[in-house]
Order: sequence, then C-alpha cells, then structure tokens
Amino acid sequence: MNTMHFRPDAEYARSLDAQDPLARFRDEFVIDDPHLIYLDGNSLGRLPKRSVTRLREVIEQEWGQRLIRAWNEGWFGAPQRVGAKIARLIGAAPNEVLVSDSTSVNLFKLVMAALQAQPGRDTVVTDALNFPSDLYILQGALKLAGPQYRLVIVPSTDGITVSHDSLAEAIDERTALVTLSHTAFKSGYVYDMAAVTAMAHRVGALMLWDLSHSVGAMPITLNACEVDLAVGCTYKYINGGPGAPAFLYVRSDLQERLLNPIWGWFGQRDQFDFALEYQPGPGIQRFLTGTPTILSLSAIEPGVDLLLEAGLEQVRAKSIRQTDYLIRLWETVLQPLGFRLNSPRDASRRGSHVSLGHPEGFRIDRALIEEMHVLPDFRSPDNIRFGLAPLYTSYTDIYEAVMRLCTVVVERRYEKY
Repeated sequence: MNTMHFRPDAEYARSLDAQDPLARFRDEFVIDDPHLIYLDGNSLGRLPKRSVTRLREVIEQEWGQRLIRAWNEGWFGAPQRVGAKIARLIGAAPNEVLVSDSTSVNLFKLVMAALQAQPGRDTVVTDALNFPSDLYILQGALKLAGPQYRLVIVPSTDGITVSHDSLAEAIDERTALVTLSHTAFKSGYVYDMAAVTAMAHRVGALMLWDLSHSVGAMPITLNACEVDLAVGCTYKYINGGPGAPAFLYVRSDLQERLLNPIWGWFGQRDQFDFALEYQPGPGIQRFLTGTPTILSLSAIEPGVDLLLEAGLEQVRAKSIRQTDYLIRLWETVLQPLGFRLNSPRDASRRGSHVSLGHPEGFRIDRALIEEMHVLPDFRSPDNIRFGLAPLYTSYTDIYEAVMRLCTVVVERRYEKY
C-alpha cells in the first residue's frame, strides 16, 4: 500500500477494492448476509459455492448411485489425491502429504514417530505462543513415551514474539524434536521457517511445524527449508468446512524411518489380505489409520483449487496490503481510543490476522457481534482478532468494521455486556 495516499475514509477503501486483482474470488463464496462483516476466516473459512456443488455430487451420485463401487472409483485414493494438491500450497512433493484425522491426532502421530526415531534424546522444545491443544498433545505424548522425557516451553517476553536467541538456548543435543506453530494463533507472529529448522538440524533434532494459521494465507516452502514434519488444518484459509480433516507432511526420505503409532487397516500393507499382523504400508500410506471421512474430505478440494487458481504469491501480497491497511486505520482512529497493536508491525513476520488489545476487549467483541453485525473473535486476555482472508475479505469490509468498532467504544455500547 502506498502510505503517502492513505486516507481513513470509505472512498479510499472502495478505491483499493477497485484495484484488487483478487476481487473476483469473493463471488466464489456464499455470502448470505451482505450487511454482515465476517473477519473470522482464521477460525472458520466461508463456504465456497463449488463445495456445495461438490458435496451434492458426492452425496447424490457417488454415494447415492454408485454406492460401495465409489470406493474403487476415487474414494480410496482421496487422502493422497487431495494431499497432493495441498502439497502445492506448502512447497512439498505430491507423495509427502495426505489428508487424515484431525490436526491434534496427526500431531500425536508425528510426535510419537519422531521420539521413537531419536533414541537417546529426551527433550521436546516448543514455545508459549503455541496453540494450547498442541501443548496438550505434547504433554500426553511424553507421558506415554516415558518418565525420562521432558517438555521445554520457551517463554515470550512480550506475548507477541519469541526470539531466536531464546529458542537457540533451549535447543541442544538432548533435543529430539522442536515443534512450533509457524504463525502464532494470538498475535499472528510468523517464524522464520528456514532459520529455525536449520537451528534444530544443527544439533540433530527433528523439526515439526503446525501450519494451521499459515496454509492458504501465504506461500510455504517445506522442501526448500528442509522441514522434516508438518501438520495443519483445512477449515481456516483453505475453507474446507467445520471440522474438516487435517493434513500431515512427512519428508520423503523419512517416511520409511518413521512409524505411525496408531495402526489401522488403511495404513496396512495389502490391506485386503486381512493379515492378522500389522505391516506398515509404503511411503506416506503408513500414516493413515482408519477409514477416510469421504464427505468432509470431499469438501476440502474446492477450497484448495480456488487458492491454486488465485496463486499464493498474489494471496500473500493482498494479505500484507490488507493487514497494513488495518494497522494504518488502528494508528489513525483506534489507537486514540485505547487500542493496542498486539501483532508484529513487520509484515514479513505477520500472518493474515491482526490482534488489537483493549482493557474492555471481551465486552467490545460481544457488542460487535450482537449489535454491529461484525464477526471477529476474541482470545484472552484482551485480544480481538481480525482474520483477513484475501479471497473474500474486501477493503470496505475492513474499513466498515473499524468504523463500527469506533461506534462501540465512543458510544460505550460495550457496557451492557
């Protein structure tokens, strides 16, 4: 954005929309209420119109007409097929990604596999900005792995970032695994993936990234950064739907070395031989467990296709322009009302959501939702998160949301909540 010409008015927002090369993608989504401003796509993405068509096809034709024959007509290979498309979003090879289970289950699989592959190392390193569910999975996995294991949680001094120096101090020759969220769920802080991965590798540790708040909002280069393992969800910027299956990534040279700890028949070699002893399948297949959830898995693919059509470089460019625009509005009209910026100023270290703090953040958030037809979300203690999804969020959405936010504070509408 050309900050020299910035103006905090509706006309300027409309001019940015008129210049937006991705504006046409907004029409690809179901927007039932034109008066509602939806800024929570970093929690649940909007419904793509193509997903409605695809689900109808799967239900009425594949399930309704083809019945069990549909397994041999595409369902069996769906986790790998959709995974290969997601691989294009995260800079991986087609045979390194599959769709299965939830992010938490996939994280458990890869954590346990990594610990088994690193005998003699007893430490897992993460940080205080990680999503709490990831920490719970780590705690449970280490309890199962044995009393010798310990979890090191690197603190954040500002609640927004974690310094590389602090990480480096925690990672040593005892470290089996380093696992972090690439984009922090509260602040939107984005780690330098290449630098942190290299830091782990220098002492022989494996690196596992949670991509949930990054995938679909920015280019990711797992192979180029020599990342070992990764997980991520599909219901945020991929727009795969509520509770959509997650994905996992295992670098190709590690696939035969690592063993999925949750054995099931879809991960079994020659599954229809129905052998009584488990033999892990080849390559990425061994990280499957149970029967794929075909309906919800099918809903993911249209959202992936839309991102590939738009191009991740363009998606990221718009994300940066929009978060910069929101921060300029904060500086101009929200900072004087007591709002703090709880996200990085540096766009290269910021994801596609911006967190604003306010002592009355929770009540302000409720007033936005109940009275002002704005849907952001809230994360304690005082963060109102504004998730900007470049495929459907407009600059006018951002401007109007900020103006309605001003109304809530100036008129003290939050006081009733």
